[in-house]
Amino acid sequence: MKRIVLIISGSIAAIKTPDLVRQLRAKQIDVHCIMTRAAEEFVTRQEIEQASGHEVSSALFDEKEKQEMWHIRFSREADLIVVAPASADFIAKMAHGIADDMASATLLANNRKTLVAPAMNTHMWVHPATQRNTRQIQADGAIIIEPREGMLACGEVGQGRMAEPAEIVAVIEAELSASHALQGVTCLVTSGPTQEPIDPVRYITNRSSGKQGYAVAAALARAGAQVTLVSGPTSLPVPVGVVRVEVETAEEMLAACERALPVDVAVCAAAVADWRVSKPSAQKLKKAAVGEVPQLALIENPDILAHMANHPTQRPKLVVGFAAETERVEQHAQAKRNRKGCDWIVANDVSAGQTFGADDNQVTLITDEGEQRFARMTKHEVAQMLVDKIISQQGAAT
Repeated sequence: MKRIVLIISGSIAAIKTPDLVRQLRAKQIDVHCIMTRAAEEFVTRQEIEQASGHEVSSALFDEKEKQEMWHIRFSREADLIVVAPASADFIAKMAHGIADDMASATLLANNRKTLVAPAMNTHMWVHPATQRNTRQIQADGAIIIEPREGMLACGEVGQGRMAEPAEIVAVIEAELSASHALQGVTCLVTSGPTQEPIDPVRYITNRSSGKQGYAVAAALARAGAQVTLVSGPTSLPVPVGVVRVEVETAEEMLAACERALPVDVAVCAAAVADWRVSKPSAQKLKKAAVGEVPQLALIENPDILAHMANHPTQRPKLVVGFAAETERVEQHAQAKRNRKGCDWIVANDVSAGQTFGADDNQVTLITDEGEQRFARMTKHEVAQMLVDKIISQQGAAT
């Protein structure tokens, strides 16, 4: 039976933790809980003990802790440590290595992966200090389950709600069952559309939702890879275990990709605009007369896939591209692969609006070994298929 340690810190979202514990136990996961003093303002020890079937730990200096050294044992015997909810205060303690209670001391002694589910007022979440502390614990190896948007306990609306217990359970299950076959492998994924400005209120873009690239980033992270996701504008949450860099234009995306190098694997799933306006207007373009149409001079955008595949000094060992086509899909995708110099290309048919924004996809994987056509499946299944192929390729290369 898998064992996790659940650290409950002082947020009103702590009222959800008995349900979280019960759902975990229903999945045959043994749960030992540590509560901070602030957490006990929102949920009682008795509620947590009844849900978990174990005594709650909280005091760092009680007699039992002195004899058993539980903060060390917890950190060694658990398969995973989860902090849910994680208050702004507790995230700050994690970022600075403060260990003044059982919860924070256990984390500092921890050599296991840690999942962190923040919960707080939206202004506290977006505050530069909280964002800085969150980036720091990510850099230290924590996996962030980003807070959700919605109505908060204080009555305000915004991002700050702890992910629902079922969502957290799904992430825990995925982490406990992860193969870690790509541990130590660095990956770059591009995703989403780019937006090329015409004037301050208009831009050139496309119908990409970013769902496929985000699914690939999530699957790579589940396999243990260190993943940087360079994303154009989307409404998608950051995949667990992934570092996201947000950009708007193709030039910004290329610059972010350059900063992410060197990496072992690059998956270029973004739908990058081929052209941009040569001289965007500093002011909104106005109609001068009925029927008059402004003339937009377009210039070519940088080709990010070709740049990665032909990088003069830091070419990834494996470069994977995507080809969104509306006709002669495999033929055009093969030509694109040859022209751009990438190792693999994933061809998908986007005609008749059947792929952009949808939750499923039908793809053909084209490599040196030939073409492999797959039946329509979810974008998460496409991502897992691709990651399985990457794992096989990495194994063959070692």
